[in-house]
Amino acid sequence: MIPDRGEIILPSNNLTQQVEMEGEVALVIGKRGKNIKEEDALDYVFGCTIFNDVTARDLTKKDPQFTRGKGFDTFGPLGPCLVTGIDPTNLRIVTTLNGKVVQDGNTNQMSLSIPFLISWVSQIMTLEPGDVLATGSPAGSCPMKSGDIVSVEVEKIGKLCNYVF
Repeated sequence: MIPDRGEIILPSNNLTQQVEMEGEVALVIGKRGKNIKEEDALDYVFGCTIFNDVTARDLTKKDPQFTRGKGFDTFGPLGPCLVTGIDPTNLRIVTTLNGKVVQDGNTNQMSLSIPFLISWVSQIMTLEPGDVLATGSPAGSCPMKSGDIVSVEVEKIGKLCNYVF
């Protein structure tokens, strides 16, 4: 995981040839929870930040699970700040690549609602204070290459900007 203004270092071409990004809202959990009901789910959110879900898409398509495709060093930029007291279920997300809009959506358009996601994850594992849940993207992903500048802007939170090398 890297911060705002950090450098996304692309893996060598012999490992992957299709690295993509998706702008997302990330939730920081504020209190311990297990088997959380959907109607109570937002009570467990301490705050929200921005996440750039960098993925080696060719690897996630061929590997039996996503660890390698999402686990390279510098994948998963997060930040630049943590904002409390906002409703994450209705936030506009705009992602740009070299200044051109490549994603423009809202968290209310996601196939899985944020309360459902929190509830579902809490059925599998106990959520602990400080856990970070990436919520997914309301719009598709976009390929990137060395030399690109990626920005993810989420209303009421700010802008996460990273350089690709």
